[in-house]
Amino acid sequence: MSRPMPPQDPATGEPIVPMRLQRFLARAGVASRRGSEDLMTAGRVRVNGAVVTELGSKVDPASDIVEVDGRRVELGTKAVHIMLNKPAGYLTTMKDPKGRRCVAELVPCDRYPGLFPVGRLDMDTTGLLLFTTDGDLGQRLLHPSMHVDKRYVALVDGRVRDHELEPLRRGIELDDGPCQPARCRILSVREAREVAPHGIGDFETAVEVIIREGRKNQVKRMLSRIHHPVLALHRSDFGPLALTGVKRGHWRLLTEEETAALERASAERAGAPKPSRTPRRNRS
Repeated sequence: MSRPMPPQDPATGEPIVPMRLQRFLARAGVASRRGSEDLMTAGRVRVNGAVVTELGSKVDPASDIVEVDGRRVELGTKAVHIMLNKPAGYLTTMKDPKGRRCVAELVPCDRYPGLFPVGRLDMDTTGLLLFTTDGDLGQRLLHPSMHVDKRYVALVDGRVRDHELEPLRRGIELDDGPCQPARCRILSVREAREVAPHGIGDFETAVEVIIREGRKNQVKRMLSRIHHPVLALHRSDFGPLALTGVKRGHWRLLTEEETAALERASAERAGAPKPSRTPRRNRS
């Protein structure tokens, strides 16, 4: 008499066997393994109704019920990607021990457990902040070797002349080392409406800065280094994503085309096979 075949993972076709809980969460697309460990130690993961914080714990995906923040997680669950138009006044963190407002309040964590922000925006910086439940994708996009373009619009103090931006274009030196060369230009009033909705003052300038790094306060420090401190900062683009179709303080799911473009960008820079190309939407 032949033995019955064990259940298989819908995503990989591999047999399902008892596995470490953090590995299960990562394979289900909740977060990276490190992120899954953080979820466990924070007491956000339950197995069969009981909170599990021990990192060596194992689960049987065929019989155990695993929940994150009260929502059931199963293998084969499709990853979720969200674009938030972050307002000023919110920390880029999912929980703040001091009780300050954080971006977790603005995205549907209850509907999509395991959401986490890809990178950070300063509390007073507005604009595009990507969230995902795909830990591997998030790590690839943040890895220094990825060189993902990030476009910022800055309103700065003083009248900037184009030649003053040359140090940024060459790669300006900061306290923590030299920056990679940035692409930058002076913007018109129309192009700067996200940071200057009521117009640009006589002694203010709007500047576009595109960088591939992600150091703390980098754009602000770069512009302060050329003696034009930032008054307001907005991120409009992250890699292939442009902030469209979402009001300040609101979010939306990425379209299939945007998701494909994001995965393609990370795959190309990681040297992985390129998914089939999808025509890029025109930006509005």
